[in-house]
Amino acid sequence: MKPPRRLFLRLAALALGLPAISRMAYAQAYPARPVRMIVGFSAGGAPDIAARLLAQWLSDRLGQPLVIENRPGAGSNIATEVVVEAAADGYTLLLVSLANAVNATLYEKLNYSFVHDIAPVASISHETYCIEVHPSFAARTVPEFIAYAKANPGKLNMASPGTGSGPHMAGELFKMMADVDMVHVPYRGSPPALTDLLAGQVQVMFSPLSSSIEYVRDGRLRALAVTTATRSTALPELPTVAEFVPGYQASGWFGVGAPARTPVEIVHKLNQEINACLADTKLQARFADLGSVVFIGSPSDFEKHIAGETETWAKVIRAAHINKVG
Repeated sequence: MKPPRRLFLRLAALALGLPAISRMAYAQAYPARPVRMIVGFSAGGAPDIAARLLAQWLSDRLGQPLVIENRPGAGSNIATEVVVEAAADGYTLLLVSLANAVNATLYEKLNYSFVHDIAPVASISHETYCIEVHPSFAARTVPEFIAYAKANPGKLNMASPGTGSGPHMAGELFKMMADVDMVHVPYRGSPPALTDLLAGQVQVMFSPLSSSIEYVRDGRLRALAVTTATRSTALPELPTVAEFVPGYQASGWFGVGAPARTPVEIVHKLNQEINACLADTKLQARFADLGSVVFIGSPSDFEKHIAGETETWAKVIRAAHINKVG
């Protein structure tokens, strides 16, 4: 005997709705175990600091530890590949940075497509860079620094956390706009670069304030200017580079990504919880003290930001004739 048509339609509708119901139930139960966030730079640098700050708040909201795992190398490409190849279940996340937007143009061959293989989850913060020199260096202002660089072409060593990192790109933009010649010296993260800058082994670094601000405050490094469009509330006495090089502006940013095909319910849950953390005035104050500003938005907002940054820095790479990698 055939079932009544009305019953058949109800059963069919229920069957079609089961995947959505199971996904929602899974998202509600998420996370059931610790979540790891892969950071493509060494411990102690600006990306690591941002990730660990967020982890303190987000662990409490998720009810599970958010474990930070540092996988430095290849301008964060190694870390990105780890996440691309991970299960799309929300338990492996990526600390996304400006380097990811840069690498799309800077690297000739990548084993992944960032746009297609990483799902934007949430933005975290905007980062301030600062032109910093050893206290023994002759220049005390940006105009003096430019004059020295012009008088000594190719003799200034500019440290960075790595090729394609935000500080590297900020320095390359400065070289182009100020018409100075400096030698880029890439390191495996900010800590070793800062160590050599503190020792006077290199002369300048466009350093993230979050990893170097205490050295500036105690006088072990001399800050000349911040790279952002406006002065930093953390060091309000410092001018901006744009006050001397009109139109110059560069800043870093961090966010969270997940493997593509991560259930949209989990992406949205993470976005909501991350945004709730960033809305906490205590966390905002911690970021501000390090020269950073929280950056709240939806997954689509973050996706648009990444696309815009990818286009912007692609133009800089081409205009500055920066050699592509491998």
